[in-house]
Amino acid sequence: MWKELLTIVIVSVVSVVALFVLTKLMGNKQISQMSMFDYVIGISIGSIAAEMATELEQPAYPLFAMVVYALIAFGISVWSSKSLSFRKLTTGKPILLLDNGVIYRDNMKKARLDLSDFLTLCRAAGYFDLADIRTAIFEHNGTVSFLPMAEKRPVQGEDIAVYPKQQSVATNVIMDGKLMDKNLESTGFSQVWLNARLRQQGFKSYRDVFLATLDNAGNFAAFPMVARVPEWEPFE
Repeated sequence: MWKELLTIVIVSVVSVVALFVLTKLMGNKQISQMSMFDYVIGISIGSIAAEMATELEQPAYPLFAMVVYALIAFGISVWSSKSLSFRKLTTGKPILLLDNGVIYRDNMKKARLDLSDFLTLCRAAGYFDLADIRTAIFEHNGTVSFLPMAEKRPVQGEDIAVYPKQQSVATNVIMDGKLMDKNLESTGFSQVWLNARLRQQGFKSYRDVFLATLDNAGNFAAFPMVARVPEWEPFE
């Protein structure tokens, strides 16, 4: 019995490692970015990995099947990136649902959406009046993209002749009380400058800082190392 349990543990670890390697091979995608084909392949590989963990006699067979599935998915991904027609076949293409006040009923049927579903998606995106929408497009990943009417879109800086400076991505310079030397160096600021900013905010050492971020423009933010959870709960 113990021998069989040990075999299950070993095979399970191997299946997890294989699943991780094959997933990296196929590429990282969020659920919202996955096509129907990606979703089916992912479920199939996961099911085979689970079967592999309990297959004590021939665990190599499920492993081989996982590799085959991954290679097929990888091959289709490469082919799709090189062939527009094949990409349309495997992932589909965007479908125009609404444009300039006209709702295309036939396209709604192609997208497998009824009017109630469409209105729900509009409200979820913040559009409670269809008159506020210039164009609505059903994307191949199942989401709907909206282009608002010009008078309903958020004000842009160029609309009021205001041109803000381009911000850079904030870099983590302190994490879990530890100084990230290379990250700080990439921002162009020195450790002396950082220490001065920390003292201004009441921090005595790096150990008191849970996270500190800094960008190339000198925008600095530091968060203290708080051990206790607050007694109040804002989401009750």
